[in-house]
Amino acid sequence: MSSTILELKNASIYQRESLILSEVNVSINKGEFVYLIGKTGTGKSSFMKTLYGDLPLNHGSGHIVNVDLRKLKEKQIPQLRRKLGVVFQDFKLLNDRTIKDNLWFVLKATGWKNKQEMEQKIDEVLEKVGMRTKNFKFPYQLSGGEQQRVAIARALLNDPELILADEPTGNLDPQTSIEVMEVLQQINKNGNTILMATHDYALLLKYPSKTLKCDGQKVFEVVQKTQKQV
Repeated sequence: MSSTILELKNASIYQRESLILSEVNVSINKGEFVYLIGKTGTGKSSFMKTLYGDLPLNHGSGHIVNVDLRKLKEKQIPQLRRKLGVVFQDFKLLNDRTIKDNLWFVLKATGWKNKQEMEQKIDEVLEKVGMRTKNFKFPYQLSGGEQQRVAIARALLNDPELILADEPTGNLDPQTSIEVMEVLQQINKNGNTILMATHDYALLLKYPSKTLKCDGQKVFEVVQKTQKQV
């Protein structure tokens, strides 16, 4: 097993016929926490969508969690997503069922059968994000920050090799953003690899880490200026 979780070489990323990013060379290793930054419209979301199979990769080479993105067939996409945890900006929780039932639904959809194991897994991931005591609530009864914690728990259900967090603090106020970030940091310390797209530069200063930037149809690593100590 390679320690490289994600590698793109000379990749070009398209939305239909429009070239969004070209000559993308990116490598992420197991255990890293990596930011993806850039202004709105510079290709962050298209980059993420290519990684979880929403957009095809037709130019260059790309491997993610030992899956060849160039050879990825539509019927293999669910299999790829089981190896990834995806956290969206807008939570994507089902409002007609409780938190526990939201997670149960995902486990059933991804092939889990044993009820006792499913119960244990749900408790385990909710414990990790500090939401175990609220599993009986419905999403609309939770704050935005709590909903995002549940979304992170959902992303952890299948022990993903890589978590893709697409603007996970985009809809949250600064204090709640920090709380959610603390959860992600802890998950990363426990060994999960995380790629997080964000435009929240305050978080980058507070939690410096490897940073990729989308700009001018390119993706490149940038060296962060760390916050000066007062």
